[in-house]
Amino acid sequence: MSKTTEIETIFSRRESKVRSYCRTFDAIFTTAQGSELWDTKGQRFIDFLAGCSALNYGHNDPDMKAALIEHISGNGITHGLDLHTQAKADFITAFENCILKSRNLDHKVMFTGPTGSNAVEAALKIARKVTGRSNVIAFTNGFHGMTLGALAATGNSYHRAGAGATLSGISRLPFDGYVNGAASLELLERLLQDPSSGLDAPAAILLETVQGEGGLNVASDHWLRGVAELARTHGALLVIDDVQAGCGRTGPFFSFEEMGVSPDIVTLAKSISGFGLPMGLVLVRPKHDILGPAEHNGTFRGNTHAFVTARIAIEKFWSNDSFQHDINRRSQIVTTGLKRIAETIPGARLKGKGMMLGLDVGSGNIASAICRRAFKDGLIIETSGAHDEVVKVLAPLTTPDTQIHEGLQILLNAAQEIAPAAHVAAE
Repeated sequence: MSKTTEIETIFSRRESKVRSYCRTFDAIFTTAQGSELWDTKGQRFIDFLAGCSALNYGHNDPDMKAALIEHISGNGITHGLDLHTQAKADFITAFENCILKSRNLDHKVMFTGPTGSNAVEAALKIARKVTGRSNVIAFTNGFHGMTLGALAATGNSYHRAGAGATLSGISRLPFDGYVNGAASLELLERLLQDPSSGLDAPAAILLETVQGEGGLNVASDHWLRGVAELARTHGALLVIDDVQAGCGRTGPFFSFEEMGVSPDIVTLAKSISGFGLPMGLVLVRPKHDILGPAEHNGTFRGNTHAFVTARIAIEKFWSNDSFQHDINRRSQIVTTGLKRIAETIPGARLKGKGMMLGLDVGSGNIASAICRRAFKDGLIIETSGAHDEVVKVLAPLTTPDTQIHEGLQILLNAAQEIAPAAHVAAE
């Protein structure tokens, strides 16, 4: 039995059936650099997945890697609960100087367990304690995590069914543009104003400005500002889940910062560490920072190694606006490429914002087939949406132009092969 076969066997024999990405991308990966990965057979892959936006700066950024190696080699603190450490102080200082102050945000930084789900759980606790209310308004196609509180706010029925328990405390309303011609903002306003609507006064309104797993649905500036105003008027906290859309994915560091709102609470995870290391945090306005010591805690709240790499990421990429301009330029390359691909698929349409873009091809079967075909040619890319109908591009924000073009060409070739056959079969 070859070494590769032995590795494949151990996965099928011992790893839980809950595994998912490896079912689509069935290579055994060994190394990675920038926007590329290699497997045990030496095949090279371009990464348009980026750890589902956990690797916005690519794999193994050399500056982050060097800082982490230096920290480890010098016997730097590995695990510190929420003790004060030099690494934490350095990260908070960089985050304050490069991110918060330049955006006129006065939020406190709360370190949660190392996942986006845990950050959302903490945000909901804060909102409920601040307001004394229990109901939270969330939206169709929203995705906020897999633990019970966050899962209750998630719309996807497949994931919700995995809870095995009643999911409560959420009122779900239509996201911006959910039904063509329907004014979801006006509906929300009417429900909140009508004492007989049956909608309990909310502790929070929770949303993503771009619904990553929900199909790259983008909230308009008008809609988001309207929601923010309704939250203020009715005593609810505005919570923006920037776990996937933040850290530059849509262009600016925060997805909402050019949309005319300032949330009460923001959740971050995924790329906040810069290096793919687990880390989650909540930004909360000082007046709402009312949880008592350890009222929300966890053994791995904060992550000292992640503090080290996160500081480098913030200082390297966000000390000025040049990186954001580069993201916007790359976004135009991806947009042009996707529009070209859309021409090969009847009814396909571009969705998303910044470097969080994709094509709605109208069918989960077609989208999945395109992604599978692209993988055979060396491109890692996934789907999203209620029916997996969106081919989603989440390339690292640092991907060189040549690799973006190469990946888009692979995607175009896959679409040209798959889409016509699927269209004929449908007829």
